[in-house]
Amino acid sequence: MKILGKATLAGTQRYRERHQQDCVEPHFREANDWVISSIGIGTYLGAADSRTDDLVTEAIIESVENGINLIDTAINYRYMRAEWSVSDALLALIRDQLISRDELIICSKGGFIPDHDRISWFYSRYIENSRFSIKPEDLVAECHCLHPEYISDQLERSLDNLGIETIDIYYLHNPEMQLSEVPTEMFYQRLKLAFEVLEKAVSQGKISSYGLATWDGFRVPPSHPNHLDLAAAKAIASQVAPNGTDHFKFLQLPLNATMLEALVQPTQQVKRTWLPVLEAAHRLGLSVISSASIGQTKAIGQIPDPLKGVLDQMPLTPTLQALQFTRSCPKLLTALVGMKTIDHVTENSTLTRIKPLATKFYKGLATTTSTEICS
Repeated sequence: MKILGKATLAGTQRYRERHQQDCVEPHFREANDWVISSIGIGTYLGAADSRTDDLVTEAIIESVENGINLIDTAINYRYMRAEWSVSDALLALIRDQLISRDELIICSKGGFIPDHDRISWFYSRYIENSRFSIKPEDLVAECHCLHPEYISDQLERSLDNLGIETIDIYYLHNPEMQLSEVPTEMFYQRLKLAFEVLEKAVSQGKISSYGLATWDGFRVPPSHPNHLDLAAAKAIASQVAPNGTDHFKFLQLPLNATMLEALVQPTQQVKRTWLPVLEAAHRLGLSVISSASIGQTKAIGQIPDPLKGVLDQMPLTPTLQALQFTRSCPKLLTALVGMKTIDHVTENSTLTRIKPLATKFYKGLATTTSTEICS
């Protein structure tokens, strides 16, 4: 039986109130009528084995007990096992009365093939199956599909894997993959059809909101083949929404001390003004969640000069300095960090008791880095 309910304002406020003695007030932020922790737990990395399943489940439970109420996963992470680990964690947390479903923001993604036998799995289930009208040309780069029937089916599989009634944020996963084989006009048509599926899913109570989880689409310049136009995507969402009020509310993209484009590179045009995607998303009414928040450790020890002095004065490990840098970026909602050990959860949750850096410290960063990054 599935866990009923979804994230709500009342539930997430209750979560914040329960943790107010242990977490500083600015650790929690508000978006989409939810109260959301400024750090979220990611579930991307790890082997597809039972030992990793248990580690991820335990890390999620520990995170939720320590002030983190956003959990991010995807159907293809560890060939669906990441979603199963999330499900096990949710069941344990609710069984032990440590949490209510309405206190957590559960996020997943669809678009990639979630099986190690990618092509044969895809063909046998979708192309050779008369239930679907999916064609070989709908598969891009031998691993990615945005066909509406595929997205709809993947969403259903994620709901089953997670064992929940509603996914709070459902992302189309790295949609810019399509642009490696599909003309731009066709890509936005495919995006439109996928958005129609997601708006319908909202109306059916299967998801609460949706977004785009990208790697380089919003960070590369407009001349790049993989560039995504956020304003165009938002306009498409408004167009397909039944009453013009769409539920395209979130972006996920890399941001860390060595990947600064979302903060400083003006890749997006909003009302004839070129802006970095963090600012563009803010103006278009979307919230941004960062992936690769410490760059799989590559960002550790790489804090830019304008902020290095500030962070050096704080009692933080190099890992926490890197995470604090990302978590504090202006206009960012939540910084995701993958965790599979209790020690890592304990270390990273230290930041729940420390205020994010002030916005003023980032103003010099854009001035000193934008020329280099935009070149």
